[in-house]
Amino acid sequence: MEALVAGGAGLIGSAMCARLLERGDRVICVDNLVTGSAANVEHLIGDRGLTLLEADICQPLALPPGVHLDAVINLACPASPVDFEHLSLEIMETGSRGVANLLDLARDHGARFLQASTSEVYGDPVCHPQPETYWGNVNPVGPRSVYDEAKRFGEALTMAHHRRFGTAVRIARIFNTYGPRMRADDGRVVSNFVTQALRGAPLTIYGDGSQTRSFCFVDDEVEGLLALLESDHPGPVNIGTDEEMTVRTLAAMVIGLAGSRSEIVEVDLPVDDPVRRRPDLTLARRILGWQPTTSLEDGLASTIGWFRDRLPS
Repeated sequence: MEALVAGGAGLIGSAMCARLLERGDRVICVDNLVTGSAANVEHLIGDRGLTLLEADICQPLALPPGVHLDAVINLACPASPVDFEHLSLEIMETGSRGVANLLDLARDHGARFLQASTSEVYGDPVCHPQPETYWGNVNPVGPRSVYDEAKRFGEALTMAHHRRFGTAVRIARIFNTYGPRMRADDGRVVSNFVTQALRGAPLTIYGDGSQTRSFCFVDDEVEGLLALLESDHPGPVNIGTDEEMTVRTLAAMVIGLAGSRSEIVEVDLPVDDPVRRRPDLTLARRILGWQPTTSLEDGLASTIGWFRDRLPS
């Protein structure tokens, strides 16, 4: 298979590129490197079958000659809380013009298109756990809205393209993903806790830490996305883990696994921070035959080890 992975130098994108190459596929990794890093894929370039194209999907892409794509996998979009303020307009453009450009590219090549959407389309859910039939509870003008609404629009655009042109589309709703190659400063809870624990700094939790999340290891996430891509189901399909835990419990687990003496401190809760978040994976299990297999302890240990090797001593 010849695949284009947009956002291929990010957390999930770099793992997706590596997995495709491992299978023997050819990969064009497209990334503007605003939040991704070339270091995440540089070991894959050249004889491993990966081509890195530094480009913005909001502009027309100039692909290498002779390319005929079988799949377009869209993982491109700043997705961390710190990005929602500083890259707000870029996020909106990526979720609209960027998605449209990639959909047109997939149509022109007769390729399958995978749109990586998010659990954020459910907002602060009043339905728990969240099935794909739930329409969400999103504040359309709040500080998180740029990401929530960009992803909701991306889903609508994907399905409109499918209905108008018959484009073979797949929509995945990704829940909290973590693992090696996370940005240390991205503001996500796992990277925050791991870096704080390794530095001996206090672990900062928002509010009292009773809010819940469900954390999926990146390798499991990639396998779920590929299972959806290769299925006949357009989606949306939740791809994540349904093991739910409080943020305070996660903090204590990271401290223990890191061998840290850090304390836990509370800070103000952000606006519109979801109280509970857990996917209903019934559809993924039934349609895709997929479910995550990596325990949180093993995934966190791998992530902590990766950061430990790279943080300044």
